[in-house]
Amino acid sequence: MTEVECKDKNCPKHGNIKVRGNIFRAKVVSTGKMNGSVVVERDFIRKVNKYDRMEKRRRRMIVHKPGCINVKPGDIVRVGETKKISKTKSFVIIDVIKRGE
Repeated sequence: MTEVECKDKNCPKHGNIKVRGNIFRAKVVSTGKMNGSVVVERDFIRKVNKYDRMEKRRRRMIVHKPGCINVKPGDIVRVGETKKISKTKSFVIIDVIKRGE
């Protein structure tokens, strides 16, 4: 497999942006019409103190997609926190963990 050299300055491998803070796994929900962005969904568990139970929650966020990483809806990716890239983006895809169906 040939590696594509990307000229994206916000790429964590080839650019000059630093990944700091949270790193987590998420599922790609939509690639949409956005150029260089994807929507990912992250599941997490939260405790409800009043009922002494756990509840499952989801969070959707817009993430920057570097030019050297190709993703489709259904892929599981590793996402890292960076400095603010735009108004709604402060996370970037680091790599693909598992390809979706």
